[in-house]
Amino acid sequence: MRLIQRNVTFSSGGYLLKGVLHMPDILRPSVVIGSHGLLSSGDSPKQIALALQCNKAGLAFFRFDHRGAGQSEGDFYEVTTLQSRCEDLSSAVRLMQERDDTGDRLGLFGSSMGGAVCLCTALEFDIEALVVFAAPVRSGPIVDAAASSNEISPKDLLFYKKNLSFDLSGGLQKLRNILIFHGDEDEIVPLSDAEEIFSKASKPKKLIIQKGGDHPMNDSAHQKEFIKESAAWYKGTGIFS
Repeated sequence: MRLIQRNVTFSSGGYLLKGVLHMPDILRPSVVIGSHGLLSSGDSPKQIALALQCNKAGLAFFRFDHRGAGQSEGDFYEVTTLQSRCEDLSSAVRLMQERDDTGDRLGLFGSSMGGAVCLCTALEFDIEALVVFAAPVRSGPIVDAAASSNEISPKDLLFYKKNLSFDLSGGLQKLRNILIFHGDEDEIVPLSDAEEIFSKASKPKKLIIQKGGDHPMNDSAHQKEFIKESAAWYKGTGIFS
């Protein structure tokens, strides 16, 4: 199958954001939209690998840089909050809905902070399927991990405390069609967050706990499992058939 990559520029909250749309060579495919982690970008290896696997399954994949990250506009420390990233993802969803080369059915993928962004944004739209990895339900453990690190600067610690304050536990029961990945040795986001998401979300749902898995998902076997299971979840729910 011939695969196509298209550079895409769009606006969100007055900032110019840049992304890449990975397209399979089929007419108006369903599309999965990715939201990257706090300190990452749309060029993260997980998203690129997932985009390729989704294309092989006949799905499009759109990855982009949130404001203040990667090639997009904005100063990271000034523009980065959960709310601003949700606005960016909502703008990306609307962009895909308005295109004439992508279908009407949408899925989301989020890693770490991007997972929290997806948990919020999925409630705003009719999202068909959702996959999250190391998604935090509350900001407290993230701030605590930052505060206990010997490598974080006072500026960064102030940013974490000021800009990253959220609790998503109240809306989890409204989620559906969700696949959750989490490493049981994640040093930043506790495994209990994944278990809470799974417990409260509606069916269909699935929780995959990666034994010995860390927050960045460094284990190559875990990475392969994630790519395979995620693409199968998007395709196998029936809504993308």
